[in-house]
Amino acid sequence: MTALLQLEGLAVGWPGGGMVRRAVLEGLDLRLARGERVGLVGPNGSGKSTLFLTLAGVLAPLAGEVRIGGEALVPGRFHPGVGLVFQQAEDQLFCPTLAEDVAFGLHNRGLPEAEIAARLARALDDCDLTGLADRPVHHLSGGEKRRAALAGILALGPELLLLDEPSAALDLRSRRRLIALLAARDEAMLIASHDLELVLDLCPRVVVIDGGRLCADGPARDVLGDGALMAAHGQEVPHSLLPHDPPRHRHG
Repeated sequence: MTALLQLEGLAVGWPGGGMVRRAVLEGLDLRLARGERVGLVGPNGSGKSTLFLTLAGVLAPLAGEVRIGGEALVPGRFHPGVGLVFQQAEDQLFCPTLAEDVAFGLHNRGLPEAEIAARLARALDDCDLTGLADRPVHHLSGGEKRRAALAGILALGPELLLLDEPSAALDLRSRRRLIALLAARDEAMLIASHDLELVLDLCPRVVVIDGGRLCADGPARDVLGDGALMAAHGQEVPHSLLPHDPPRHRHG
């Protein structure tokens, strides 16, 4: 069966001195199945955001290839099967009202008005934003802005969601609400996060990236519970995976 996402020997770079592109990611091989949720873990500067920009078609690879549903991803061309949700919702929300923002991509795709209205209503309902359609985006709470950014992507119907630090700066209630929302979705997800408990909640599989290379790939509890591996790549074992004393203090 063809993987939804397939990376082979991927190398990506940013312009350096004299406009020579310096490799930030090198030799990445990765596959995601349809509907699979995978956590992407690594220190700041490891290449997580660069990978997301490449998968979204913003950056062109130096070497290797990206395939979505068996087809080569063309840099600079919109791919409706991939949706990137930014780390900062304010970087993604720019229309006067919530409804205008969520529907922006749908209008750009030239969809019929009836379909736009139906997709808008469904996305707002899915993200628990019904009743807020006419609210100015700058009047939304932090949690509402995060869900609004997600709604604008879900309205386009992607098969793969790229989520960059989805729980950053959320309070506990908004964080749990977001986790429940994502857990109920059928789309494949690649979730980059320093919130390792969120990764454990949502992702059966975790990959570790550091220094632009893939350093580990396996079951989430095995990878995140490996203290030596986590320490080697600037991470800590999540609290829920640590042994506790007294013994009755356990996590499910």
